Amino acid sequence: MRVLGIDYGDARVGVAISDLLGITAQGLETIHHNNNDKIVLKRLEEIITEKQITTIAIGMPYNMDGTDSDRVKLTRKFIHKLNCRFPKIKTHEIDERLTTVAAYKTMNDLDIKKNKKRGIVDTISAVYILEIYLNKNEKKKV
Repeated sequence: MRVLGIDYGDARVGVAISDLLGITAQGLETIHHNNNDKIVLKRLEEIITEKQITTIAIGMPYNMDGTDSDRVKLTRKFIHKLNCRFPKIKTHEIDERLTTVAAYKTMNDLDIKKNKKRGIVDTISAVYILEIYLNKNEKKKV
């Protein structure tokens, strides 16, 4: 069972992948797409086929009070596209509040240069989204 974690954004999509046992999450890449979901879907199709993905965990950008942000509607439209394109892949919405903050904290702790942060923040956020999913899934097994 391999799971893909996705941090969906306007210009970039962070992608993370689990190990074969569905225990750990590793950053895979950032897809630059400038509001063109066709680019994202094409690249995700390549990843899904190559890595034999069975499940997708995608971050939902709720407001801090738990209400839907403007991005939630856009993310749900993208999820609909995912479900139409990959009907056999299970998709799970994950509350992603504070994942970007955690990603920046991680990059600061690792002393990553400012000019490199923008290129990897989405991938690190995708790792956190995937870890949230994997941890919830692991608790269900116990």
